[in-house]
Amino acid sequence: MNKTELIDSIAEKTDQAKAYVAKVLDALMETIEATVAKGDKVQLVGFGTFEPQHRNARPGRNPQTGEPLEIAEATLPKFTPGKSFKERVVEAHKPKPKPASTGKAKAKAKTEATTTPKAQG
Repeated sequence: MNKTELIDSIAEKTDQAKAYVAKVLDALMETIEATVAKGDKVQLVGFGTFEPQHRNARPGRNPQTGEPLEIAEATLPKFTPGKSFKERVVEAHKPKPKPASTGKAKAKAKTEATTTPKAQG
C-alpha cells in the first residue's frame, strides 16, 4: 500500500475528504520525523515506537575490493512495533491447518504399488 492508497482507505473509513486526510497524514509524518530528528521518541501505544538509534563507528570492508574501511557513526530512525500490531501480523500469517487425512489415499497408493504388474525387460 502506498501513501495515496492509505489516504483513500482512511478517508473511506472515517467519512472524511481525501484532502483533509492527506493534510492530517502529512502533519503526522512531519511531527514524527521532527521529533525523532530532535532525539526524542514517539510512542503510539499498541501500534509502535519511533525513536532515534545511534550506531557507533565500526570497521568494514569494501565489498568490491575487499579493502578495509571505516564505517562512520550515524543516528538513524528505528521503528519497534507494539504488542497488538505484532500479534495481528503473526495471526494473519499463521499457516492454515491442513484437513485431517483419512488415510485412504495412502492405503490406495500402497495397494496399487503392490498389485501393479512389473514391466518386463
